[in-house]
Amino acid sequence: MHAAEHSTRIIKTGIAEFDDILGGGLTANRVYLLHGTPGSGKTTLSLQFLLEGVKHGESTLYITLSETRMELLSVARSHGLSLDGVEIFELIAEERDLDPDSQYTMFQPSEVELNVTTRRILDEIERLKPARVVIDSLSEIKLLAQSALRFRRQVLALKQFFVGRDCTVLFLDDKTAKGEDDLQLESIAHGVISLEQLSPEYGSERRRLSITKLRGQRYRGGYHDFSIVRGGLCVFPRIVAGEHSRPPESTIVKSGVSQMDSLLGGGLTSGTSVLLLGPAGVGKSTLGMQYAVEAARNGQSSLLFAFDERIATMYERADGLNIPLRHYVEAGLIEVRSIDPAEMSPGEFAHKLRLAAEGENGRKPIKIVVIDSLNGYLNAMPEERFLTAQLHELLTYLGHRGVITFLVVAQHGLLGNAMQTVIDTSYLADTVILFRYYEAEGEVKQLISVVKKRNGRHERTIREFSLSDDGIRIGEPLHQFQGVLTGTPFLTVSSVGSGAVSGGLSGDVVSGPPHDT
Repeated sequence: MHAAEHSTRIIKTGIAEFDDILGGGLTANRVYLLHGTPGSGKTTLSLQFLLEGVKHGESTLYITLSETRMELLSVARSHGLSLDGVEIFELIAEERDLDPDSQYTMFQPSEVELNVTTRRILDEIERLKPARVVIDSLSEIKLLAQSALRFRRQVLALKQFFVGRDCTVLFLDDKTAKGEDDLQLESIAHGVISLEQLSPEYGSERRRLSITKLRGQRYRGGYHDFSIVRGGLCVFPRIVAGEHSRPPESTIVKSGVSQMDSLLGGGLTSGTSVLLLGPAGVGKSTLGMQYAVEAARNGQSSLLFAFDERIATMYERADGLNIPLRHYVEAGLIEVRSIDPAEMSPGEFAHKLRLAAEGENGRKPIKIVVIDSLNGYLNAMPEERFLTAQLHELLTYLGHRGVITFLVVAQHGLLGNAMQTVIDTSYLADTVILFRYYEAEGEVKQLISVVKKRNGRHERTIREFSLSDDGIRIGEPLHQFQGVLTGTPFLTVSSVGSGAVSGGLSGDVVSGPPHDT
């Protein structure tokens, strides 16, 4: 019984989010393959793995066949890490190896060097008896072996050597020699961790990892974004909404504008998503901001992600509309974060949102989030076809947490049928609020209408929408007009006959035949 428990003991890697992806950590006393192209983060992850062992009083060993001790120490210093307690064993070419007199002539150099290298590795492990070992890298052993068969046998011999030695091993491979050898290695290892570095056409590099194999352990599959920062790897586990399901606690959330709440049949339901759809400058972001401020008035926290607008400009706009955004930001109830989609991966963005929803660093969990705009979020995606799938998971997760999510989408065009949406996400949202410009009385005006609401009733009227020094103003329903959504409305025949003009519009309007919307 004790032996069985010992064989399935889980050890931590030193990266909490990575342990979460692995299902708790790595099974102890097994051999794992960590592979990726140069610069993908293998060395950094390995050092964090060894330092986690040092923290728990374990003996650790880093065997390097490619990098020098000084290079490893330099990598550690760049992350603010100390390698005290980590034994570094160098097995790299020395200056004397360049001397022709020291070259082998009677035997194949690879045969001699491979046997000597392997023997020195085994002797060092026998001497130290470490609990954690990193061998960097198998590419050097592969070159010495010269054949796939000999290389496989050598790696199998190394794996067999570690059996029963209470040692967890990471084999590093830089994938410089692609081919059958990669699959051979993967078949030998107990688990396989792949690191990738991608170079988009614009912006900084993107990194992601995946677990392609992990025997006897349930892990979270798929790709997970990560970044390398000072201190090591920051891993952003892919959100699986089903893992966070909880009984809903529905409450009605008000906007602070009575006409807006009337349009929505009383207000929005917590845990739902709202799509604010319309052309640029029509007031979508302002409405999202209004909901955040009203939530702050009730003591609830909100988070605004600004993809397109500078924070200073947002404050100035709020001040001009008499919306006390700046006050509640200073009070700590609203947080505004500027996001550069060229520098942040979608996985990192989703992870930050998850932390805010769960209450990071002792802060209150957020109840409203505004993503302004979804167009900027789309630009962060390497491939557009994955946006809706990831967005669906994110919205479902936030819904489980009782968070109302506002998605601001700027449409192309300004008036009428010229309006186009970059990507159709209306079916993902629980509520869709439509904004439009229209022409009347020689002016360009704005309108608002709720075209979809899954949770409860709502008005189907079209109302005038305007922004003033007093904030958001919403007029009465535009009953006397037809064709408002085309951008050029007409007075109905009954309105022309009676001379009635209402709904927030005044003055003479050129009449014409009724236009069927």
